Amino acid sequence: MNFEEHAGKALLRQAGIKTPAGMLASTQEQAEKIAADIGPCVIKAQVPTGKRGKAGGIQLAASPQQASQQAGKILDMEIGGYKVETVLIEQQGRIQQEYYAALMNDSNSKCPMIMFSAAGGMDIEEIAETHPEQLRKTHININKGFDESTALELIEGLDFEADSKKLAAVLSQLYQLYLSNDAELVEINPLVLLEDGGVIALDCKFVLDDSSISRQQQIAQQGTPDKLTWLESQAKDHDLKLVELDGDIGVIANGAGLTMTTMDVITYYGGNPANFLEIGGEAYTKATEALKLLLGKPGLKSLVINFCGAFARTDVMTDGIINAWEELKPDLPVFFSIHGTGATEAKVMLQKRLNMHSYPTMDEAVQAAIAVKSRG
Repeated sequence: MNFEEHAGKALLRQAGIKTPAGMLASTQEQAEKIAADIGPCVIKAQVPTGKRGKAGGIQLAASPQQASQQAGKILDMEIGGYKVETVLIEQQGRIQQEYYAALMNDSNSKCPMIMFSAAGGMDIEEIAETHPEQLRKTHININKGFDESTALELIEGLDFEADSKKLAAVLSQLYQLYLSNDAELVEINPLVLLEDGGVIALDCKFVLDDSSISRQQQIAQQGTPDKLTWLESQAKDHDLKLVELDGDIGVIANGAGLTMTTMDVITYYGGNPANFLEIGGEAYTKATEALKLLLGKPGLKSLVINFCGAFARTDVMTDGIINAWEELKPDLPVFFSIHGTGATEAKVMLQKRLNMHSYPTMDEAVQAAIAVKSRG
């Protein structure tokens, strides 16, 4: 779940990281009044997406009247598919140097990774390309944690003008924020040194791990749920996990990992998956709803159903799919791959009731689905 900047900054302040003085406005009149109180300011579109500056959603204002004009322009914008309904009016500061700081989940190491650069204010990819000597990153052992002393080791030798202890304190606070709030990503870009020696966060991107929403209900209320397509919204109403994609080969599998693997194999062999849809756990009881939803996607040309059971029984899942197929009677080429617990019973059932068979391997089922697609 993505958070708008102002909501992310509220979490930063709770962690002890300073941010500029500012308030939200939803009208030009409010923007003008806030600017009259805080002086020269920055007007920033509040949408849960990046590239706001490049889209014109961040503007400077030297007077209340100018703040009103700029707010009027930004409030009429759409950025990344989101209509701008509020702007953050923040006090300008005299910046001496900009930095980059972030904590994120690293899927390769299965550990949190912290990154810091003395060349902030640009995309991390640009920093890595243009200032590689100024980028530091390290993985964190969650059993040992990350404190100010380890932060000092991370930034040692970099070209920065701020007090190293102040930067180390911010990085340590950032880790505590990441850890205590089940974050997927916390990014400050830029973290700045002001002319008076203060270190503050001018921007914040906070992404909450979706799997932790039930544990973080209080802060989740401040987040912005992803925009759903009609099919995704319908699936959510049935407590099904569906993500709609641009391809034309449908996918139904049990478990998120197997579903992702099936999609990867489709891509590997030159196909285009149409969706992510897993019916693991109790979701197999909703096979009819799942199949009905998927059949409602325009342009679907074939379907791969991939079941692999350990504790879960593939014959039970297959029975659910067969019941759905008999009820809906779709005219769509379907290719099964069934392995694991209950597979023998599932294959017999599939042959007897639908006169279909399961392919020996997932790869063969996927290749068959692609072959039908290519002939279409």
